[in-house]
Amino acid sequence: MSEIRFDDRVAIVTGAGGGVGRCHALDLARRGAKVVVNDLGASMDGSGGSSEAADKVVKEIEAMGGEAIANGSSVTDDAGVKKMVDDAMAKWGRIDILIANAGILRDKSFGKMTMEDIELVVDVHLMGSFKPIKAVWDIMKEQNHGRIVVTTSSTGLYGNFGQANYGAAKLGLVGLMNTLKIEGAKNNIKINAVCPVAATRMTEGLMPPETLEQLKPEYITPGVMNLVKDDAPTGMVLSAGAGAFSMAEIVETKGAYVGQGDELTAEAVAEKWDEITDKSTQTHFNMGGEHGQNIFARLAEGKKG
Repeated sequence: MSEIRFDDRVAIVTGAGGGVGRCHALDLARRGAKVVVNDLGASMDGSGGSSEAADKVVKEIEAMGGEAIANGSSVTDDAGVKKMVDDAMAKWGRIDILIANAGILRDKSFGKMTMEDIELVVDVHLMGSFKPIKAVWDIMKEQNHGRIVVTTSSTGLYGNFGQANYGAAKLGLVGLMNTLKIEGAKNNIKINAVCPVAATRMTEGLMPPETLEQLKPEYITPGVMNLVKDDAPTGMVLSAGAGAFSMAEIVETKGAYVGQGDELTAEAVAEKWDEITDKSTQTHFNMGGEHGQNIFARLAEGKKG
């Protein structure tokens, strides 16, 4: 198997001052990419800020002979995101890879969660991915080359107590990916999502030390490199942790036609419930239109009797 390289490629990694983001930035640089190391340097709840963490990662990259610049912009700030992109273009003239990794937590049960807790987490995770992607989109279109990774979570895919804000934002990123994989295809822009399980400052209080030892952040990065390489897939959710990888998909059952008009009642749906929920017929759709085709296929079957 040939080595995965990113020579002459320019990458932006947000939230790259530590944890998983730092590992992404270091490996990209090790494989030849020029890297913008973005990190606001805020605390885990989003307060404060300093570019010191990003500067340290830049020094690590330079020490290995790579090229990098630090950026301390908030991914939620329009002017800051513009500066991040402008700095990359001024320095290197292109942007090939964007890994949207920045994140914060404001964990509380839903009843105790304030609107500030909700809005800030959604802003950082969802809008903090939207804004950098929007800022590089036309650049990647003009180049006819772009690789984007958003960072989702098992909380978004499956749920987790105390993380309604985080889960809503993280599943929103899958929705963003599912549309951009279609819109970017003609310009060779590929977008994927990584669903990491890693020991970082965001998870250190949630798991015992012996478990955290198996979940080193650097164990996520090899999978992400496969999501941004030239022959990367697109529209994939890659779960990663402890050196293990899997693919997550939203699936739907074949379903059943129940009826129309007077024959379509709640009771009629209940009678067909087992057929509607039959998991043996599950499939994955690649775009919204296929969902509609499935509905009309059941309608056609029903009309035939």
